[in-house]
Amino acid sequence: MLPEEFYTRKNVVKIAKDLLGKVLVTDFDGRRTSGIIVETEAYEGIGDKASHAYAGRRTNRTEIMYNKGGVAYVYLCYGIHHLFNVVTNTEDIPHAVLIRALEPIDGIDIMLARRNKTKLTPQLTAGPGALSRALCIDTGLSGISLNSKIFIEDRGITVRPADILEGTRVGVAYAAEDALLPYRFSIKGNPYVSKGKGL
Repeated sequence: MLPEEFYTRKNVVKIAKDLLGKVLVTDFDGRRTSGIIVETEAYEGIGDKASHAYAGRRTNRTEIMYNKGGVAYVYLCYGIHHLFNVVTNTEDIPHAVLIRALEPIDGIDIMLARRNKTKLTPQLTAGPGALSRALCIDTGLSGISLNSKIFIEDRGITVRPADILEGTRVGVAYAAEDALLPYRFSIKGNPYVSKGKGL
């Protein structure tokens, strides 16, 4: 399980890259599911026009982003998709990393059932909404410690810097010049990376 110091570092871009190759796990009532993180997006708090906390915005939903790093921030997108983010940095600095895609490892049969699928394909967990449904993550878990029913492990998977692709984030065209920041990271050649288009 990743220690608190992993999450409380100041550089959210570095954390977003470092999360590649780590394993996201959920364990609800003994039903364990997990996957290797293969795609992430960094959101740099109050100075980032793409962040929910831009300009110091604080709402009932975004208040969780102001916690000390190491908790989950889960929000509903388009009223349908539950998107899972890792809160980083120290208290009152609302940085976060969106987990965009996983390569399934444990509990694949459970994930298939949750997604109403019968065959393992990248569509099972390629995309932030898909992975949240597969791992049974919803907004009711927003604010939960990543040292509980949801956690991230280091299983010794090494991702070489040369194998990390950088691009622009998905769905943030409203963020003006910040939409062009290369804050989306993925593992080159991994079939579970989402098909979402940046700018």
